[in-house]
Amino acid sequence: MKKTYMPTQEIEKLAWLKNFANKLGTYATKYNITAAEITDMQNSVAFYDYWFNYGFQNNEHNKRITQYKLELRNGIPAGATDSVAPVAPTFAAAPASVQPGIFVRATSLAGIIKKRTNYTEADGLDLGIEGVEIVSAAQTAESEIKPSISLRLVQGGKPEIVWTKSDFDGIDIYVDRGNGNFIFLATDTIPNYTDNGELPATGAAKWSYKAIYKLDDVQVGQWSDIANIAVGG
Repeated sequence: MKKTYMPTQEIEKLAWLKNFANKLGTYATKYNITAAEITDMQNSVAFYDYWFNYGFQNNEHNKRITQYKLELRNGIPAGATDSVAPVAPTFAAAPASVQPGIFVRATSLAGIIKKRTNYTEADGLDLGIEGVEIVSAAQTAESEIKPSISLRLVQGGKPEIVWTKSDFDGIDIYVDRGNGNFIFLATDTIPNYTDNGELPATGAAKWSYKAIYKLDDVQVGQWSDIANIAVGG
C-alpha cells in the first residue's frame, strides 16, 4: 500500500511546512542539518505563508467583486439594502524572497533525515515525515466517498455551496429550487461555488442542493447529504 506524509490540500501543506521548519533546528545536531538549511526552511515558510495568504485574500476579494457586480446589474431582493462595496485588501511588505522549489528542498531534507542510521520513528512523527498508508480516491470512491457540503448566503443573498476537493477533480452540483425536482447546476473544480440563479421576486423559498464527486470526468462515489437554505424574502 502506498505511503505518504505530504498532505494533498494546499492549506494543509502549509501547516506541514510550518511544523517541519519550526522543528528542524531541534534535530540539527543529530541528523547533521546545517545552519544554512535551517535558515532556508525558516525563510521559505515565511515567504510561502505570505504569498499563500496574499493569494487567498485576493481570491476572496475577487469573489466579492463578482457578487457586487451581479447585484449592481440584477438588483437585490425586496427589503434588502445595498451591500457594502468591496475594499481591496492591504498587505505588509513581503518577507525576504527565497528560491523556487520550497517543497522540493523540504522533502529532500526529509529524505536525508530518514536515511540516517540513527533515524527513529518518533523523530519522524514529530517532524511530520512518517508516512501513513493511503487509499487512492479511485479505490474508495465507489463504495464510501461522498462530498460534504454546507450552505451560506453571500453578497446579494446568493447561496454559496461550501465543499472540500479532497483527491478528486471536482463536483457536480444539483439544485432543487422549491419544486421538488433536482436539476444540474454546475461542475465546480475549485471550492467554493456561488449559485447566481435568479432569486424569488417576492417571498422566501427553500432551495436544496446535493453534489457528487468527479474523477477523470466521471461521477464517482455517493451523493452528498441534501443541504437546504432559505433565499429571498
